[in-house]
Parts: sequence; structure tokens; C-alpha cells
Amino acid sequence: MRRHISWTTRTADGVKREVRVNVDAHRAKWQFKRADEEKWNYDCPPTTEEWDMLEEILSRRGQRGRQINVQENVRKLRARHGV
Repeated sequence: MRRHISWTTRTADGVKREVRVNVDAHRAKWQFKRADEEKWNYDCPPTTEEWDMLEEILSRRGQRGRQINVQENVRKLRARHGV
């Protein structure tokens, strides 16, 4: 089952940046979009901080009884990508 997770941060220059991640059992598809750009970036690899944020969001959801299997899948995917 596919899970959609998103959050917004600000870059060092103050521009909003939205991060979306679609997670399924075998992959995580990362998407990035700055407020000053029209198109989504699908090619940029996620940073360590973005992996950390994804795990934190899933951990919070897991405490409410959801996303436990997804948490384990994300840990495996992160290890596979060496981050």
C-alpha cells in the first residue's frame, strides 16, 4: 500500500521548500518543490536530514497505531541507499 507523506521547510535563503515522499514496500519516491519554482524536482537525492524527518514523522504516526510496517520499510530503504 502506498503512503503519501509531506512537509514544508525553509531554505537558508528563506524560500519555502515542500518535500513529498511516496513510500511503498520496495521504494520511496522523493519529490521536492521550492516556492519560487514552477516544477517539481524528482531527481535530487534526499539529504540525511530529510531521511531523519521522514523517520520522525512515521514514528509519530506509529505511536498512534499507524505506519508501523512503513517505518520498517523506510529503515530498510535508507540502509540500502547508505544514508
